[in-house]
Amino acid sequence: MADDRDNPNAFKHWYDPTAAKRLAKRFAHVEGFRTQRFLRAALKDLDALEMMDRVRQWSAALRRELPEPVPEMLAAIVSALPPVLEDDDQVTDGFLLWPLGQLIGDHAAGDPVDVDVAMHAMMELTQRFSSEFAVRPFVAQYPEPVLAQLLVWTSHPSRHVRRWCSEGTRPRLPWGARLRALDEDPTPVLPILEALRDDPELYVRRSVANHLNDIAKAHPALVLKIARRWWKKPKGEPEARTEARRKLVRHALRSLIKAGDPKALAVLGYRPPKDLRATLRVHPQKVAIGGGVQLTLELHNAAKSPQSVLIDYRVHYVKANGEARPKVFKWTERRLGRDESVTLEKKQHLRVVSIRPLYAGKHAVDVLVNGEVVADTEFALTD
Repeated sequence: MADDRDNPNAFKHWYDPTAAKRLAKRFAHVEGFRTQRFLRAALKDLDALEMMDRVRQWSAALRRELPEPVPEMLAAIVSALPPVLEDDDQVTDGFLLWPLGQLIGDHAAGDPVDVDVAMHAMMELTQRFSSEFAVRPFVAQYPEPVLAQLLVWTSHPSRHVRRWCSEGTRPRLPWGARLRALDEDPTPVLPILEALRDDPELYVRRSVANHLNDIAKAHPALVLKIARRWWKKPKGEPEARTEARRKLVRHALRSLIKAGDPKALAVLGYRPPKDLRATLRVHPQKVAIGGGVQLTLELHNAAKSPQSVLIDYRVHYVKANGEARPKVFKWTERRLGRDESVTLEKKQHLRVVSIRPLYAGKHAVDVLVNGEVVADTEFALTD
């Protein structure tokens, strides 16, 4: 597995001396800001630091140069922000602002008097980069006023702000500290998700789906109840809105679907397969690490009526200790007519990647239709 310490292209190197000077320039107008002292502190032992350590070090260096009272510090941060993002593809340059969110989250969440001012600063920041990490300490310490304000902002004209209302409150946001109270009881945040479920922007709805997927890991019954209600088409509702919401539900249920949860599959209209004949072949049956195999699936619907099928497959990767670790992959969806047959093919690459090392041995493969295993085979992976 590659080590980022030796990788010149690792993302941590984005936080380099040039970026530090650019960030300092944004605060040159702030009274008392000492650029050289900031740069010395921000760049100290930089080569030895990983990405998040660099972000925290820059944040701490900024704190020493900005005004001491928290409201004045927050005002200085807002005054240093660039223009609002015009679209969703400019975030890379926004990474320069990550230390600002870190600064707000680390140093502005200690005094309840400053919550309103901090929320305003984060609302401004999230329109240029994101405040999804910065807001989490506030959600944890002051859930009632923070969630109430975020609920108000679900109707904000900026899609970035609306998305933040969902993304910042996700209980298991990747790279973010877990919001344990919401992980145990997500009901306080449900009004926010309800308000955003039909947002006109896919960018926002996608966050709602990811949020529900987080909740489903601890509260599957709750998410299934929401999914069933959202799946229904209200009388007179435009078809486009219903379809957009159903796509949201599909994405929200993806972890339950991968696990073959029959109730989640039923929400999407998939029932246990009936009188479905399946054959799975793999070629070649022996392949070296770095190669690939071809999967061929033959399905025949011998039932007396058509049936919808959601087809996934699992590769049971051999671990270093010889045990198997299944990984689910999406294949396709079909509507099979009565007495209809279909042949499907899929290429499965077996390249080494850092998140999934490969080991020699017999690897089982099985196909799941509507959550049930209908066919299986195996191949040998060699060094």
